[in-house]
Amino acid sequence: MLFIHCIKRRLHCILLLLMLLSSSVLRPQTYTAGGGYISDFGIAVSFPIVVSGIYPQHVDTIFGLETVCINIIHPYTAELRIRLVAPDGSYITLSEGLGGSGDNYYGTCFNDFAATSIFKGNPPFAGLFRPVERIGYLNNGQAGQGFWKLNILDTSPWGNHGMLASWTITFGYNPGKPYKFSSSNLPLVFVNTYGQDIPDDPKIPAGFKIIDNGQGNTNHPTNQPAYEGHIGIEIRGSSSQMFPKKSYGFETWDAAGNDINTSLLGMPAESDWILNANFSDKTMLRNALAYQLWQDMGYYATRYRYVELFMNNRYKGVYILSEKIKRDKNRVNIAKITTSDNLGDKLTGGYIFKIDKQTGSGGEGWNSNFPPLVNPNGQFIYYQYEYPKSTDITTAQKDYLKAYVDSFEVALKSPGFADPQAGWRKYAIEQTFFDYFIANEFSKNVDGYRLSTFVHKERNSLGGKLRMGPVWDYDLAWHNANYCSGDAFTGWAYQFPCTGDYWQVPFWWQKLLQDPVFVSNLKCRWSFLRTNILSNTSINVYIDSITTQLNGPQQRNFEIWPILGVYVWPNPSPYPLTYAAEIASLKAWIANRLSWLDANMPGTCQTVGSGQNMAALERRINIYPNPTTGFFSVELLPDIHSPIEIFLYNTQGVMLMHIEEDSGKSKFSLDIGHLHAGVYHLILKTALRMESTRILKATGI
Repeated sequence: MLFIHCIKRRLHCILLLLMLLSSSVLRPQTYTAGGGYISDFGIAVSFPIVVSGIYPQHVDTIFGLETVCINIIHPYTAELRIRLVAPDGSYITLSEGLGGSGDNYYGTCFNDFAATSIFKGNPPFAGLFRPVERIGYLNNGQAGQGFWKLNILDTSPWGNHGMLASWTITFGYNPGKPYKFSSSNLPLVFVNTYGQDIPDDPKIPAGFKIIDNGQGNTNHPTNQPAYEGHIGIEIRGSSSQMFPKKSYGFETWDAAGNDINTSLLGMPAESDWILNANFSDKTMLRNALAYQLWQDMGYYATRYRYVELFMNNRYKGVYILSEKIKRDKNRVNIAKITTSDNLGDKLTGGYIFKIDKQTGSGGEGWNSNFPPLVNPNGQFIYYQYEYPKSTDITTAQKDYLKAYVDSFEVALKSPGFADPQAGWRKYAIEQTFFDYFIANEFSKNVDGYRLSTFVHKERNSLGGKLRMGPVWDYDLAWHNANYCSGDAFTGWAYQFPCTGDYWQVPFWWQKLLQDPVFVSNLKCRWSFLRTNILSNTSINVYIDSITTQLNGPQQRNFEIWPILGVYVWPNPSPYPLTYAAEIASLKAWIANRLSWLDANMPGTCQTVGSGQNMAALERRINIYPNPTTGFFSVELLPDIHSPIEIFLYNTQGVMLMHIEEDSGKSKFSLDIGHLHAGVYHLILKTALRMESTRILKATGI
């Protein structure tokens, strides 16, 4: 009868059906479940809701999941990682590592269209928030019926207890939607984990591709990849693992899971790489600034490229794809040592060791015989094997390296430590120490000297001796730590003020500054660098070049990670509300820091006339003219002979030129007339030395 009635009165029927739909089908459909105790044993616990009778049966961007609400009792919300898992196994993170020592989620609801992000909420979280990841990623066309799970992990086990009281999910016609991404001036990196969660260790297999249409061109997700292959990937870092935006370490693999050396984004071929999230550094350039300055000072530093990352087709923001510190002819260029090198000259190198936490990539090592000058709690200095790895280094090699470092420390502790022949210089290259001092003090690195500190030693026949560096992990430097005076532009980083901290500064630096020749050379080097690499103008030009490159990408980054104006450990207050204000704050702090160092750098420079420091006077390679409009010459002085390798990079770290000369010539002419006007970085390598300088390409006449 209804059918016949509808035929006779079509308009009335349509209105009747719409009324029925609005009162039933279009009405949001909510499902509720109880909870239970949250494990405090480091085990994620899932709490299910059974969804049945849902209509329509599939969830997408027309009808799908709208809202998730939770009630959790827990005294330390920052310990919790809360995820929603769909019936097909895909998941999104609702909240992770937020709220500090605050407690509880009371009537906390998550919706993609909420006005306030969970990043800007405060515990006890109550009300409507946008989640860490978009709910819309789960509205992927899957069947809505089945088990939906709230997955909760207490990331700091054996401490606080908590429980899930209840939770609900609501489906309707205003569903969450995925993030829309169009294009970028940065290369695009895609990682596919094939549904696996990335662990801290070990690495899991994943697909990997890079879209890069070249400098100055736009990159779209649908473009053909410049590189595509396999990787093994893991979460990296120590304290940074608590952040929802993770950093990753990865190796380029073949299809069978074997390491293969691969050139990525123009960087020299190798297998070990880093994707750095720079989450707490809202300028996203502190690490890059440290790497660039160290390279400009004449040393190997990690090459890097800014990229935008997609993880399982979800946009994850701006990352730095960089080299991992490693022994290699294109990285830390020291002699290779094998398990059979246990005698004679081969036993003497090369080696890399570090001072760092034993979490993350930490491992075996040995204790220094000399405690830090500040050790009220019995603190000691622990040196860790980096190369060879602790799994590869032999007993003879361990004994040799420890004995050598012991000899250096004994010499530095001795009354005659400043003797140029028998003192500490017998075991170490002085310039690397005062340059490393400058890098840490200019940045006021709160972790400087005591964490993420690398030292390497070359084989004796190739120069031997300890060398500081490369620099690493400066995201908490330059006024980005609210503890241990990390935010003050005054004072010395080597005089670390937190005596109760487990990690302290080795005695080296206090002792070196008692050496009058060292402080004189330090003063000369500082004065020289302030005229070029460390001038206020040079620093600001570099910062501006990065912020210009990141203009569009940073907006997308902070759209999905809305942390501007929000405290992220360990940001000092106040918290700038915009990216431009973050950059302005950094520049202002740097200007104040440079002024303070100008007034307080110890020593008296004895160099007269040229303005160059001792190290510059020792140069044996000349480059001229500089600036140039095209051609320039590289001249080797009499005690330097080819073979020589010449590398030219732009300011983004892309290698533009690589020349190997083995002709016996002492002078070479190079042409960069085809390049745009601007600053380029020239690196020259011989068997015994590496030098780096800037080349200014001027506009042709």
